[in-house]
Amino acid sequence: MLETENLTIRFGGHVAVNAVSCAFAPGTLTAIVGPNGAGKTTYFNLISGQLKASAGRVRLNGRDLSALPPSARTKAGLGRAFQLTNLFPNLSVLENVRLAVQATQGGAQALNPWRIWSDHRDWTARAHAILESVAMQGQQGMPVASLPHGDQRKLEVALLMALDPQVYMFDEPTAGMSHDEAPVILDLIRALKQDKSKTILLVEHKMDVVRELADRIIVLTNGTLVADGEPAEVIASPVVQQAYLGVSKEDEVAA
Repeated sequence: MLETENLTIRFGGHVAVNAVSCAFAPGTLTAIVGPNGAGKTTYFNLISGQLKASAGRVRLNGRDLSALPPSARTKAGLGRAFQLTNLFPNLSVLENVRLAVQATQGGAQALNPWRIWSDHRDWTARAHAILESVAMQGQQGMPVASLPHGDQRKLEVALLMALDPQVYMFDEPTAGMSHDEAPVILDLIRALKQDKSKTILLVEHKMDVVRELADRIIVLTNGTLVADGEPAEVIASPVVQQAYLGVSKEDEVAA
């Protein structure tokens, strides 16, 4: 479904992502791991269009997205969540989700206030259903700015669900969340995995999360793809444990 071919970006003389070629199939969750500064988020930014590649291609279902801006890539089927929440803080929870539903179902005309009421009713009903699926119905009228961080992360997943992308991209989805909050986000991602028509990419540094959710792990270091395979195989690699994941063999045995 999703493919990067020799994807590269240079900042001056520094190569932040170096000719990464990788394909991601429907029905799989791939974890992208590596040390700080390895190029994981930069690779995500190249895929979703936040950064323009110096070389290489991004394809979705055979279509070349490389020249498209982020908004067009979202419309094509790439759904991206960020390390920091990307919401409308002064709007309510329901209004945030309804805007995402409108953008998907109504296109440019969805924002026309003169559209017939039945359309708005359908958008609202869809937004209510999504909020129920993420257990946020009780907070629908609250302004987003008043939500705790964990609920804002949940809401961002709800917005992605409203967009109904072919590819879900999560960049450290539990970052900044408490020990009690994180399982809620992981449960949502686990539920999304049940749809075998979707592809999920996950940047994550918590290896317990990676072990549980990933069907496959790829490892980046200094912008270069250095390992790619099933979780047990990649995690068991001494060079990956010691140099890239910061996990010693003793830690692995203890775990």
